[in-house]
Amino acid sequence: MRIDFDQIDQKLKYKVMTASVIPRPPALVTTVDSHGEPNAAPFSFFNCFSDEPPIVALGIGRRASGPKKDTGRNIEETGEFVAHIVDESMFEGMLKTASALPQGINELPLAGFETIESDHVVPPRIPQAPIAFECRRYVTVQCGMARDIVLGEVLAAHIRDDLWDGGREYINWGGKFPIARLYGTLYASLGEVYSGQAPDPDELLK
Repeated sequence: MRIDFDQIDQKLKYKVMTASVIPRPPALVTTVDSHGEPNAAPFSFFNCFSDEPPIVALGIGRRASGPKKDTGRNIEETGEFVAHIVDESMFEGMLKTASALPQGINELPLAGFETIESDHVVPPRIPQAPIAFECRRYVTVQCGMARDIVLGEVLAAHIRDDLWDGGREYINWGGKFPIARLYGTLYASLGEVYSGQAPDPDELLK
């Protein structure tokens, strides 16, 4: 089966892309508008792309009529956001923040999330999250009329105390990993985990 992307509509492109590149880590992103009012929304087009500088990327869709949604507009106005890694304890709340609420509604209390002040940015942080990245916008790339790709430079990472092995400077998930985004309405928990290491080139070339 071959699909030529110049022969299909946006809906099918989305289905093929999101069902092919799995699993993906969803991020629950908090922002504030120019008046300081908070907003929260989940994004399944999310990942890290660099460690020096430390960069994460968000793929933010626009409204069908063209204008930016709250998260995209808030990042454009303030240049800041907090990206939270989501575990099972946050799953139901994350889904509530995805509801198409009217503009200006704060999703955080409706989702049952408490927040605290961030250290380097204005958007609030959810302390329940296993990990949260305080970010400043690095660059935004507009992809057509439907989507913006926001690269954010990580200013600080907040790692929940029960995950941090200070002796080894190591994040130890203890088998309870973040949730994974699949496609449609499907999510997953990671099952069997195994180690893999690239072989020594001298061994391969014998």
